[in-house]
Amino acid sequence: MYKKLLSNISSYIHLSEEEKIELESLFLFKSIKKNEFFLREGEVANSVGFINSGLFRYYLNEDGEIKTFAFSKENEYISNHESFLTKTPSTKSIQALEDSEILVISREGLEKFYEEFNEGEKFGRKIMEGLFIYYLQELTSFYSHSPEQRYLKILEQQPELIQRISQYHIASYLGIKPQSLSRIRSRLA
Repeated sequence: MYKKLLSNISSYIHLSEEEKIELESLFLFKSIKKNEFFLREGEVANSVGFINSGLFRYYLNEDGEIKTFAFSKENEYISNHESFLTKTPSTKSIQALEDSEILVISREGLEKFYEEFNEGEKFGRKIMEGLFIYYLQELTSFYSHSPEQRYLKILEQQPELIQRISQYHIASYLGIKPQSLSRIRSRLA
């Protein structure tokens, strides 16, 4: 159950055998069914999850209009980092798009990891740097590429996601209506 997590963390930092055992005690297994939430708007994010299996979407609810802005899948981490870091209520929701299995670490567990593991803080810094770059690229892409170009990017970089995510959610992520996505797909076919 912890193999993927330990492999992921070990790709960033060195873990001793003792640290691997301790790390397993900091993460708790959680099963989340399709359409259930890891985090709801209004809740404070007090944990971070590692996705062993499954798929999640991040979305905002702006005056009743749902806007998907990200997806997370196997071997990725999920949380609302803004809420987690500031300890304020989340303005976003994180919902399972598939039955999912995750390993969850609490705020206290993560602080222990950062403070007591030899390279814990280094791991946290590398993850945050990666997230910072990812969100900058996503923001730039949203303003500098057309929905069709962004759709092509998904097809090129993560084609398996197209099979796993509904057209409605993909259209929301692209910032267009499902009918517009249908036209894009027809043009590309």
